[in-house]
Amino acid sequence: MKPLIGITANYLPSNDMTRTGGGSLALNWNYAQSIADAGGIPLIIPPQADPAEIAELIDGLLIPGGDDIDASNWGEENHPKASNVASERFNGEKALFNAIDNDLPVFGICYGCQFMNVMEGGTINQHIPDDPAKDKHTGGMLQEYELEPGSKLLDTLGQSAVKGESWHHQAIGKVASGLRVVAVSEDNTIEAVEAEDRPWMIGVQWHPERSLDHEGNKKLFAEFVAAAARYKAVKTLTTAGK
Repeated sequence: MKPLIGITANYLPSNDMTRTGGGSLALNWNYAQSIADAGGIPLIIPPQADPAEIAELIDGLLIPGGDDIDASNWGEENHPKASNVASERFNGEKALFNAIDNDLPVFGICYGCQFMNVMEGGTINQHIPDDPAKDKHTGGMLQEYELEPGSKLLDTLGQSAVKGESWHHQAIGKVASGLRVVAVSEDNTIEAVEAEDRPWMIGVQWHPERSLDHEGNKKLFAEFVAAAARYKAVKTLTTAGK
């Protein structure tokens, strides 16, 4: 059977909670389509899902893009330009991240990359354009990133550089211990990190699901799903042996 890839959903509260039933869930189509095209089964996870049950069910976790993370999570005040995701989304993802096996493959995109860093004890640069030299990260700006030699990301893609569309005004600030920076942009903004203590946990600041015409991005999804398939095979053997 194909690996089951959990994708966390965004929560959009309603201005009129009594008439609309509490708001809505949202996920851009390309995330689920990219997982399906890579051979996985996308499973959209709402914040209300029981994290322990979901952690047992899934073979991989994709944390997609979104707005900003409340800066109180790393001990700062929110920047005036910050637009935070609903606390329900962040808290649901936090509970799920804490519930998963360390061997479960995790792929973070944009917000998801920043989320991984915060969860591991790092911080966020809350508004990159505060530095006038860093004004090329929004609106789908196409960038090329050199990958760090010896990194899992380079090994995963089998190439020294990758191109991707950039849609963010925040980025990783202080890097969490246990994470390694494996790609930066020309202005030294951190564009990719990977866990040094997990088999497959990679976060990228660009949007590979919007950049599938550029070499490497389809392979990134394919290798993530392949890692989930390997995890599923080990899990199945372990369960059968009990």
